[in-house]
Amino acid sequence: MNDIGTRARQAPASPTHGQRLPLLDVLRGTAVLGTLMTNVWVFAGPGAEWAVLRSGTAEISFGSPAEAARSVFVLLANGKFLSLLTLLFGVGLAIQYGSAARRGEPWPGRYRWRALFLFAEGTLHFVLVFAWDVLMGYAVTALCVAWLLTRSERARRRVMWWAAGTHLALIGLLTAALGSADAPDDDRVSPRVVDLYAHGGYLDQVAFRLENAVALRLEPVLTFPLSVFLFLLGVRLYRAGAFGADATGRRLRSRMLVWGLGLGLPLGVVAALGGQDFFLVDRYGAAPLLAVGYIGLIGALVDRVRRPGTLLTALTSVGRTALSAYVAQNVLCVFACYGFGLGLAARFGTGGGPWWVMGLWTVVCVLLMVGSTLWLRRFSTGPLEAVQKWVLRRR
Repeated sequence: MNDIGTRARQAPASPTHGQRLPLLDVLRGTAVLGTLMTNVWVFAGPGAEWAVLRSGTAEISFGSPAEAARSVFVLLANGKFLSLLTLLFGVGLAIQYGSAARRGEPWPGRYRWRALFLFAEGTLHFVLVFAWDVLMGYAVTALCVAWLLTRSERARRRVMWWAAGTHLALIGLLTAALGSADAPDDDRVSPRVVDLYAHGGYLDQVAFRLENAVALRLEPVLTFPLSVFLFLLGVRLYRAGAFGADATGRRLRSRMLVWGLGLGLPLGVVAALGGQDFFLVDRYGAAPLLAVGYIGLIGALVDRVRRPGTLLTALTSVGRTALSAYVAQNVLCVFACYGFGLGLAARFGTGGGPWWVMGLWTVVCVLLMVGSTLWLRRFSTGPLEAVQKWVLRRR
């Protein structure tokens, strides 16, 4: 960390002088598809979005091959890729800051409009598609961290560690409260809500999200300190050169691999085996550590690839169209699982085991990788990215 901090102070602007870092696109693509590894269980479960508030996630079990496969799937994904995506958003913010500095533009300046537009996109995504949207929270965090980029390195470092301490204290208090609270007699989701997602109309689900917006928007509020920490960590890592293809980048990623996986993986396994009482420790405690380890692991794999193949090209394409891919994967799962679409959740239910859910994730990932690759052969950015640029240019 001292090495990272020293290099960050030595490189206050973009260390790449506007050059695109290929690893970042691969990481973004992996993070977007990885978030679906968690969200796909939300779409497929009884009560869908609302069930997360009621019963959290399924218990970890290795009693059968099906249970073991689902448990490994959840252990690898729960909150980990969301933390990775959050950290990478901080990297993107640092890149925007560097670009503005090279052009001699004031900061935050026009970036405020970019963040406000993202908040509007997130609001529409929450209302029309998926209750557990992350874009709204990212927009608010981006506005705060954008201002922090105008302060001193010392001030940012203080805020970064203050945010981390606040987050850990909050997670610790909530975990203690969960452990001391009496278990509910019945943690099942209301049959009315189950029926809403299994057989209800689209507008009925939109109305339900609006009626319960406060409860469904709790996560970005509770995780705001974590988001600030991860954004600032992304800024520090980017300025230290952790995503470069040179020796410095490889050395930093090696350390991230060892420390991230070495600390995060055991903590995540213990927390997951502890049951629902330790759900927050796994999703918001171990996950950021593992996200750092994933950067190191993915970076090590990419470093060993001499010629990009089909998979690496596809992940890069998803990363370059990350906003469009994130929204598209949720739209596809909504129509696949909910009653006004194919209704797969009600059709297969628990009787189909976890295999159909993992199969759905695989199909959606393939569609996104193929679709984004074909799209970028004709266009330079994703469709939602293009709309954002068009609107901001007019502004």
